[in-house]
Amino acid sequence: MECKSFNLCVQESLQKHWDLDGLSDYGVQTFQNKDVARIIEKLHIIFEASGIQHGDKIAICGRNSSRWGIAFFATLTYGAVAVPILHEFHPEQIHDIVNHSEAKLLFVGDQVWPKLDADKMPHLEGIIGNNNDEYALLVGRTEKVRYARENLNRLFGEKYPRNFRASDIHYYVDQPDELAVLNYTSGTTSNSKGVMIPFRALWSNYDFAVGRLGTQMGPGDKVLAMLPMAHMYGMAFEFIYEFLHGLHVHFLAKTPSPAVLLSAFADLKPRLIVAVPLIIEKIVRKAVIPKMQTPVVKLALHTPFLRERVKAEICHKLQQAFGGNFIEIIVGGAAFSQDIEAVLHDIGFNYTVGYGTTECAPIVCYAGWQSYKPGSCGKPVDRMEVRIDSSDPQHKPGEILIRGTNVMLGYYKNEEATAQALDKDGWYHSGDLGIMDEDGFVFIRGRIKNMLLGANGQNIYPEEIEDKLSSLPYVTECVIIQKDEKLYGLVYADPEEVKAGGLSDAMLEAQMEENRQELNRIVPSYARLHAIKLVPEEFEKTPKRSIKRFKYLNYEV
Repeated sequence: MECKSFNLCVQESLQKHWDLDGLSDYGVQTFQNKDVARIIEKLHIIFEASGIQHGDKIAICGRNSSRWGIAFFATLTYGAVAVPILHEFHPEQIHDIVNHSEAKLLFVGDQVWPKLDADKMPHLEGIIGNNNDEYALLVGRTEKVRYARENLNRLFGEKYPRNFRASDIHYYVDQPDELAVLNYTSGTTSNSKGVMIPFRALWSNYDFAVGRLGTQMGPGDKVLAMLPMAHMYGMAFEFIYEFLHGLHVHFLAKTPSPAVLLSAFADLKPRLIVAVPLIIEKIVRKAVIPKMQTPVVKLALHTPFLRERVKAEICHKLQQAFGGNFIEIIVGGAAFSQDIEAVLHDIGFNYTVGYGTTECAPIVCYAGWQSYKPGSCGKPVDRMEVRIDSSDPQHKPGEILIRGTNVMLGYYKNEEATAQALDKDGWYHSGDLGIMDEDGFVFIRGRIKNMLLGANGQNIYPEEIEDKLSSLPYVTECVIIQKDEKLYGLVYADPEEVKAGGLSDAMLEAQMEENRQELNRIVPSYARLHAIKLVPEEFEKTPKRSIKRFKYLNYEV
């Protein structure tokens, strides 16, 4: 695909797929592409009449929905900058991001709006409801904004007296290095920063997906969008690519529990599944591993002439659980459990693991499931370079450095952080540790900020210990911390699993001690745990479902 305006890609897609279903709120309502284009035009009228200029910021905060997506495309195709905000953020965080970004307008969902205080966002000129009521004006601070919304239908009719047609679409022509999205990082290791994502990065991510997946899917195919669109992973690969490629995107508004997802997969039979590890791990632990551990199946798996047939049957059943129509499942956003991956690889399941960062909008590494190496996160994608800052990149972990079209412009109003992340040669310093094998596959080894130092100077990567600990009984989530040179495991045990297992509090504590001893038998001496501490609630997480480990570094043990 020739490198061109991202907005022109949006325009051509709407015109090409005019009469096809484009966006749906799963089980609620559907918008054809011509409906999307018409609403975008109405929002442009509001923007223009309100005095919004090219480059002004427009914030969008709410659960995934068709109207969220339409507001996003309306912002970009007008030439304004979209500021997606996760609806799960604390109200004060939302206030701070709206203010820091200097947003002029805010689209807000009805789950979020009651928690916000408009007075704490004094620079907003208008707040617009992002629900099923045609974008009601919740707060109008200027006469221009109020006039535009109150007279919208009349203004639209005057502009298009003979109906709105595909040929009427003429979107803002963006430049490659022009700011498109201001995306605030989720804060795994620190407070959020505003990542400045240019149009070239959006286009490059889209073009990558078309090149790698485009021939295997197209108009009429469906996808289930379950990751938050306020995060670049979900935005790029569950929304932008599919919508521009003519697929029908279904937004899942409910919490993506295994039961909800399995029902939706069976109904929609999605052509591509994009997920974070936590979702896949829960489904595999509940739907696959128990079946593989029954006496009959265990015996069959150890019988040469039955083994492959049984594995193929297990693989087929798992594929059917995900709808049975998908090219592959792309896992990303956080570390993938090695024991779960080993099971999936052993049965020949069509999955792959990618690597990306918000700062790269997001894709850095990927390999299709047939060429993917287990344990890796693929190879550098089109228009991207990866270098390991190490004296021995194949064996000694070093910081992953990234350069290419997908890389951000910098952090908004934060020159110091930008200078730390982007060097003079254009390399983005990811803060991730990894190695790269002779074939160019990248293997993540952890975060530099997470690395702990042993008593004798050993480098300890908590993610590697956590991966092993999470495979032990009743460990739903865990975090490794260090106190006075001793390592401790913080563990959250799912109450439903504990109850199903008939464990009392004392029995659960005893099981954790067994887990500690088992773990200490399989890790190096400097990585052994001094104790395991049970925590009463799930760990606080980022939008991509990574644990905010910095909040637990001083946990009382």
